Amino acid sequence: MIQASIYLFIGTTEVMFILFIVIMVFGADKIPEIARGLGKGMRMLKDASNDIKTEITKSAEKNGIDTSITKDVQDELNKVKNELEDFTGSVRRKM
Repeated sequence: MIQASIYLFIGTTEVMFILFIVIMVFGADKIPEIARGLGKGMRMLKDASNDIKTEITKSAEKNGIDTSITKDVQDELNKVKNELEDFTGSVRRKM
C-alpha cells in the first residue's frame, strides 16, 4: 500500500509541480545553494527561539516564579502525543 504524503494540505503532485517550477526558475545548479541558505536560516531561527526560552526561564527563576509546572504540562502533552501516535499508527496499518 502506497500512502501519499500530505503536508499542509499539499499532495505529492503539488509538491512535484512546485519543485518543477523551482528548477525551471532557478536552475538545477542553484538549488543546493538555496537549500543550504534555507537550512542555515532555519537553524538560526531555532537557535534564537531556544535562546529566548532560556532567557525567559532564567528570568522567571531569578524572580522566584515556579517553572516546574511547565515541565509537568510538557510531560503530560508528550504522553498524550505518544498515545495518539500509537493509536493512529495501528489505525494506519489497518487501512
